[in-house]
Amino acid sequence: MTTTPSPLRIGFIGAGGNTRARHLPGFRALPGVELTAVANRTRASAAKVAAEWAIPHVADDWREVVAREDIDAVCIGTWPDRHAEVTGAALAAGKHVLCEARMARTLAEADAMVAAAQARPELVAQLVPAPFTLTFDAVIRECLRDGRVGTLREVMVVHHTAANAAPGPLGWRQDMRRNGYNTMALGINYEPLLRWCEGDVSVVAADAAVFTPTRRDAEGRERAVHIPESLTVLGRWPDGARLVLHATGVDRGVPRHEFRLTGENGTLRLDVGAGRLTYDDAAGVTTELTPNPDHDWAVEADFVRSIREGTPVRLTDFATGRRY
Repeated sequence: MTTTPSPLRIGFIGAGGNTRARHLPGFRALPGVELTAVANRTRASAAKVAAEWAIPHVADDWREVVAREDIDAVCIGTWPDRHAEVTGAALAAGKHVLCEARMARTLAEADAMVAAAQARPELVAQLVPAPFTLTFDAVIRECLRDGRVGTLREVMVVHHTAANAAPGPLGWRQDMRRNGYNTMALGINYEPLLRWCEGDVSVVAADAAVFTPTRRDAEGRERAVHIPESLTVLGRWPDGARLVLHATGVDRGVPRHEFRLTGENGTLRLDVGAGRLTYDDAAGVTTELTPNPDHDWAVEADFVRSIREGTPVRLTDFATGRRY
């Protein structure tokens, strides 16, 4: 006999691009999940989202969503400057939390989020995971563990875009008031490495640059830019493997996003843009490896499953978010 699950009522705090593209349709597709309330930067923008997604309640302030007794869980889609405050309040109010990535602006805020989650272990606290390697993660882990790669010697990460090449306005990703110390895609590129490799990287050296020192904010004020527009990091894992990571937002060429994992027996190369993972063996033979489509985006379903069935959060728990 099939039983109908009790309704799970979700409140949305912040309804930016990823919330509209991923979370709202993802939750609406799940049986027994209700989109109950929404708060955004303005009531007008929240009302627009509510009308589009048939959400019955529009809140003037995020605190109204947290305080509602008919809300079981909240999805936080704000900029990082609100993540720690909203997460702490939601967990204290007995709500499960799914928080958008870039966990927090600072390590202190990430620590506060971890502490808030630890204080309410009966609640699910989940971060939206770095998505671009999901279908390849299990394949890469298998290659690292079955001897095909052998002892890992170095990992190279390259992420080139033109996001910061033009002297345009100050976006939230370059505004330390909104984004804190998060730099380009540094965290979202480090998170997959935590899934594949054992331990944390110790930074050996780093060099960064800002090429457009000031930009105008939304109010038209000229503000200094402190978040790097180009960054190179050298590091080492506890077992001696090297990390070389270069991220830049000023490359006007074809965007490039690649991971290379080189060991004594072979090299894995993941071209994120092409969605292609290859393995080069010691004889120079290249083999294309097949991704696992069953491991693609399932963030909302995983969140609901953890709430209903008590399954541990895997992608991504707060402790892992603190690490990146």
